[in-house]
Amino acid sequence: MPAPSSSSSPAASPAVAAPAASSPAKGSGQDSGSDSGSGLRSGLGPVALVISAGISVQFGAALAVMIMPRAGAAGVVTLRLAAAALVLLVLCRPKVRGYSRSDWGTVLAFGVAMAGMNGLFYQSIDRIPLGPAVTLEVLGPLALSVIVSRRLVNVLWAGLALGGVVLLSGHGGGGLGFGALDPLGAAYALGAGAMWAAYIVFSARTGRRFPQADGLALAMAVAAVISLPLGIAEAGSALLVPSTLALGVGVAVLSSVLPYTLELLALRRMPAPTFAILMSLEPAIAAAAGFLVLNQAMSALDALAIALVIAASMGAVRSQIRRKAA
Repeated sequence: MPAPSSSSSPAASPAVAAPAASSPAKGSGQDSGSDSGSGLRSGLGPVALVISAGISVQFGAALAVMIMPRAGAAGVVTLRLAAAALVLLVLCRPKVRGYSRSDWGTVLAFGVAMAGMNGLFYQSIDRIPLGPAVTLEVLGPLALSVIVSRRLVNVLWAGLALGGVVLLSGHGGGGLGFGALDPLGAAYALGAGAMWAAYIVFSARTGRRFPQADGLALAMAVAAVISLPLGIAEAGSALLVPSTLALGVGVAVLSSVLPYTLELLALRRMPAPTFAILMSLEPAIAAAAGFLVLNQAMSALDALAIALVIAASMGAVRSQIRRKAA
């Protein structure tokens, strides 16, 4: 699952101005080659950070699947959000005074969206493979991109993504209706995608109202409080077992803390649209994590379906870039 950060959207990342590049000084051919090599390294660095963040998120989700038999989907969500909230609150130490009722309403909505996104997604991967779950979830931000842009070309990209979903519905050779995929698991994934779209909207609004990562820390605390009763109801005292707690902290670090840090570093060195295109690779990373960690095999039809959704997400982002550049 994508890390819950304001930039974790394949189709609707917030606009972040790229730092102005200084013009290379004229010099010898040797200097020019050195500058080119340095520029290549500086360009690849942020890309490596984004891909590393994606790997961390999806392998964190795979670890979450492994501990669900101990604590259940709701219990794992509670452990992840509570641990991440604790880390963010300690690191950010956000102020709680000086904000209006509207500010608090925004951060509360952000927290609700975050809790819903995580809760629905973890219910999904408890029932269906990780790759298809992330592929279905990505449709939420993609739909948001189409609605916001109101361009015909993005409708075509949405149609391509729909084609991928139709192929995915034949998972396991069962024909349409999601075949071997649990229909409830697929519905949870689509619901998580809708909450992801809401998360993107309220994340941007929170970022405008709260300094640095203060709003994110407060919203994460809200999400943790919302998930706590559900986690206790499902897992009970299992949440307090030391080994389960340790694994839950591991999920929080892999799926939240580490990706946030890597994405923040990357966004300081690359434009958000480029970042968004790279985030479109999430379904492929998820499928790889599911195969390597959970032994979740993927058919050629599944691979084609995931590729279509990735292509649609990338196409939607690139069309937005061209529109802004025009």
